[in-house]
Amino acid sequence: MSRLRPGESARSGAAGSCGRAGAVVIKRSFHSVRTRILPGLAIAALYLLHQDVWFWRTARPLVFGFLPIGLAYHALYCLAAALLMWVLTTVAWPAHLEDAHPAERRER
Repeated sequence: MSRLRPGESARSGAAGSCGRAGAVVIKRSFHSVRTRILPGLAIAALYLLHQDVWFWRTARPLVFGFLPIGLAYHALYCLAAALLMWVLTTVAWPAHLEDAHPAERRER
């Protein structure tokens, strides 16, 4: 274990750093939450909402006067699933899959 110089602390590094390393860790952890945990929770929530046991035994009330409630629920569920897939591709898509020329990037 290395020894600390005068003016340094084990937590923040050099005295003049003003906690910059901590800010990077917080930013990375927020990015991880945004790209890994929240989409996973949204997928789990949508999966749980698909198990609609509350509309199994009745066709009433009719939505718009002709559409059974279970069918209307599944139509809205499909729209929510499509919206979630759009969000997942814009927020959580891996950047390395979009690299058109990976060989050129390695040579630089």
